Amino acid sequence: MAETSTLIGPFRLLAFREPRVRRMGQLVPGLVLFGLALALAIEANFGTNPWTVFHQGAATKLGLSIGTLVILTGVVIVVLFAPLHEPLGLGTLLNVMVIGPVVDLALAIIPDLESLAPRLLAIGVAPVLLGLASGLYIGAGLGPGPRDGLMTALERRGVKVSIARTLIEVSALSAGWLLGGQVGLGTLYMGLTVGFWVQTFREPFRLDTS
Repeated sequence: MAETSTLIGPFRLLAFREPRVRRMGQLVPGLVLFGLALALAIEANFGTNPWTVFHQGAATKLGLSIGTLVILTGVVIVVLFAPLHEPLGLGTLLNVMVIGPVVDLALAIIPDLESLAPRLLAIGVAPVLLGLASGLYIGAGLGPGPRDGLMTALERRGVKVSIARTLIEVSALSAGWLLGGQVGLGTLYMGLTVGFWVQTFREPFRLDTS
């Protein structure tokens, strides 16, 4: 499916020529699964991925829910897309709108995990689900998530993807830790494994964009 871009005010929006039904059928479940995976990692209480550490810390300081901070952070990053000339897609906007509420809903529904076995299970499957979710929504080809967009914006300016991702996630982790977000063995485990699972699921769910 060919894509073009158009300027609306300061933003560059991705425009697609063909129906998006199949892509939406992959995008939305991916975003919902992503929010569920984040909630499982939080409930496991071993520490979670860098951005969620930041959201936890900021939420605690501001007296807001974690899901609300996910939304607010996404909005701020999307605003930055304009000066960075990074294109927005429907997937970018839905990423901001869907993941945060799903995190809050899942945290409200999932019972508190007190014994070790369910906590280990939750943190064990969280990176796998994050990888699957990322494969689904990235493969839909409807635009990157806000945090992924930051990485690609740096890449466009000559920064290697690995360095860009490291800089962004270390910054989010450091800020989150200073704000009181939870850092632990789960943070290390997710940092070492999420990339593998994203790579594993990315190609099987990549839809043709030709």
